[in-house]
Amino acid sequence: MEDASAGVKNLKILPMTFASLEDVLTIERLSYLSPWSRSQFEKELQNPLSNKFIAKILHGRREVVAAFVIYWIVGEDAHILNIAVHPDFRRRGIATNLLCFTLDNLEEKRVKRVFLEVRRSNISAQRLYRCFGFREIGVREGYYGDNNEDAIVMELDMERADFDYGEQ
Repeated sequence: MEDASAGVKNLKILPMTFASLEDVLTIERLSYLSPWSRSQFEKELQNPLSNKFIAKILHGRREVVAAFVIYWIVGEDAHILNIAVHPDFRRRGIATNLLCFTLDNLEEKRVKRVFLEVRRSNISAQRLYRCFGFREIGVREGYYGDNNEDAIVMELDMERADFDYGEQ
């Protein structure tokens, strides 16, 4: 697998652990109107189906958790459950690199289709996903209960995608 983090200076993608949970919770709370609870993250950390990673960057003289991703692989399908970048580190290519890393991992595991939901109002995330070949396949009305916002359901057909994830 290519090093998807090469485009962002000092970016490291590592497994999420209980030690990184406080940083992940901070990112979650700053990123979403209805953030996941600590217990939801703890369940994912213990769930054998769950794949969870953090992206660390050098900020000043110390490494900080800048982003995270959580996804499941079930058979030939994967579902990206949660991905977020700390607001202080957005627009630096971290989400792109984390998504490259994720899709490389899914390709290695022979996943054929990847699904995710994204808020209808989150145009920048939708644009990012489309750049990777995701397409809209449906809408979940009122999916986000905090303001009854719809979710756009997106799918990536890994067998048809011609994007080279490792070259980002």
